[in-house]
Amino acid sequence: MVRRPVAWVVAVVLLAEAFGIAALNWFMGVVVDRQEMSLAGLDPHNMSMSAKIGAVVFGLYFALCALVALLVAIRDRAPAGLGRILLISVAVVHGLLGAVAWGLIGWTAFLFMVVVLALVVLLLMTYDRTEEPGTGADADGGADGSGAGPADGSEAGPEPEPRKDRPAAGPVTPPAPTTP
Repeated sequence: MVRRPVAWVVAVVLLAEAFGIAALNWFMGVVVDRQEMSLAGLDPHNMSMSAKIGAVVFGLYFALCALVALLVAIRDRAPAGLGRILLISVAVVHGLLGAVAWGLIGWTAFLFMVVVLALVVLLLMTYDRTEEPGTGADADGGADGSGAGPADGSEAGPEPEPRKDRPAAGPVTPPAPTTP
């Protein structure tokens, strides 16, 4: 069973958002094309085609980010490399879209963007790289086999082997004082 369901939630939300963004942009392209709207003398056909291309590009971007979140959920491991970069970039995009949504659409769209931003950041933070199995102080089972590390909280590691080119370190004696 998956320990953290946040990855599943992020995957579903990003996939729904991919379809929503793609549908909205495609709809705007159709409206511009049918009404033959023009902005500052631009060709309506070019504006319509740009909106439809944007629909495909942003839809695929959000779907790819949803796929990364889905892989994180299935593997139950932190995203790495390009996947981590994609999730960080989608968090930044939601932050920027939230700021724009506050000014242009209203607080409800801003709230949705902030919730998605918080989910993506939570996904990135809950799957911390230091939590991977086999790492950390309790990976070797501790000195007494209980799985706990040293009692003083410090990390215990294997004793370093003495170097062959130096004599073994003995007790350190301070140098004798000299008088002029």
